[in-house]
Amino acid sequence: MREEFIGEDFSEAARERLSKIPDNQPFGLINILRYKEWADYPDGTDSEKLTGREAYEKYSELSVPFVNKVGGVPMWRGDFALNLIGPETVPWDEILIMQYPSRSAFESMIDDQEYQKILFHRTAAVRDSRLVAATSAQGIGPMKWTMFNIARRLKG
Repeated sequence: MREEFIGEDFSEAARERLSKIPDNQPFGLINILRYKEWADYPDGTDSEKLTGREAYEKYSELSVPFVNKVGGVPMWRGDFALNLIGPETVPWDEILIMQYPSRSAFESMIDDQEYQKILFHRTAAVRDSRLVAATSAQGIGPMKWTMFNIARRLKG
């Protein structure tokens, strides 16, 4: 089993698996990221010297119009703290959770030729990553939280 992901981010096999996910529901993505100390841009790329985190931030900023275009929403972004369950030796840097209206909305974004032109910033930035897809969103709306809190108060 490979300990670290190195190479292209999205294989044809991953695309094939993605295409089999039902398309009539919200589609979530959990990005788990470990950055390179220094961004590793391809030869001939005109870029200032950036840390991996800075290069990923550049990618993030450039990706906003593409995410907005397909109706994607960033749900949460934060620094990795620690593994409570799982190998302690995997030192991730950041976690980002995104939601798209559907699988096809996400596919539309990653297939956009203009979006493809900014991906090199992500590749230059990331040393290791996981991109975990989630479907069948379970609503946790205000009413469910209200009921949870009422039930908790009644027990206490």
